[in-house]
Amino acid sequence: MLKIEQKKLSISLLSIKAWIFRPWSLKTREEFAAYALATPAMILLFVLLLGPALAVIILSFTDWQFGAKALNVIGFQNYIEMFNDKIFWISIRNTMIYVLVVVVMTCSLGLGVALLIESRRSFRQVWRTVYFLPVTATMVAMALVFEYILHPAFGPLNYVLSFFGIEGTNWLQNRSTALLTLCGIGIWQSVGFNMVLFLAGLTSIPRDLYDAADIDGASRFFTVAWPLLGPTTMFVVIISCIRSFQVVDTVRVLTNGGPNRATEVILYTMYSEGFSYFRSGYAATVTVIFLIFVLVLTLAQRLIIERRVHYG
Repeated sequence: MLKIEQKKLSISLLSIKAWIFRPWSLKTREEFAAYALATPAMILLFVLLLGPALAVIILSFTDWQFGAKALNVIGFQNYIEMFNDKIFWISIRNTMIYVLVVVVMTCSLGLGVALLIESRRSFRQVWRTVYFLPVTATMVAMALVFEYILHPAFGPLNYVLSFFGIEGTNWLQNRSTALLTLCGIGIWQSVGFNMVLFLAGLTSIPRDLYDAADIDGASRFFTVAWPLLGPTTMFVVIISCIRSFQVVDTVRVLTNGGPNRATEVILYTMYSEGFSYFRSGYAATVTVIFLIFVLVLTLAQRLIIERRVHYG
């Protein structure tokens, strides 16, 4: 009996050895190489992106405070509190206004500037550099510059307006102008980035199509450029939305969400709850809603815009 069992074990080991050392087909070797090459990237993706996102989701169901050694699972209590919080809905409204204004203006101005630069024969590189400089600037440092420019007493903006008989205001402490002022700063920073993307799209359009439009007497922009810029426009709109949703640095430096919550945006709510009031569980809840909101908006934009995109 023992010899029979040993014989069966030997056969099994030989079968496993034969499977391991069998000659692999070319397709199998390619698949193995693909998985081997992708494994480090997948590990980094989990460690840097999926892992923290999972940790935030778990924390949103707890009452953990920053620095605490213990936490308690409280279920959906944070979510119930958040949806009943008036400040949360104010931050949602302000964020949507900011995103709408900044995305529309930066995409329109970015395309306009790109068309102007593309139509010029001289100093193209100079103008590209000039318009792109705000993108490279550190926004926290530039916020301090804007704080001086917008100062109600000795700021250059109100001083210039006074020459035209226009009375200036306290741009950052007036409820009717504070959020729009931050929108203006966001537009100033992002136009150059969108310009570069549109320039890349314009330079990829064959010159022959413009010549054909000239022969037919058709508009170069509406007949050739605009339809072929569909993929670029879709990418620019999505990227601009994501960048606009991430506004928090100018709010933190210039207004702290004021006056009277007029510039409270969703990321600043998350920041203040997590690092000012140390309510990390509640801040994680706001973060989860923010991630879901951005994901749904991005997918919706992609589905809507992609139907009208022409991939030439």
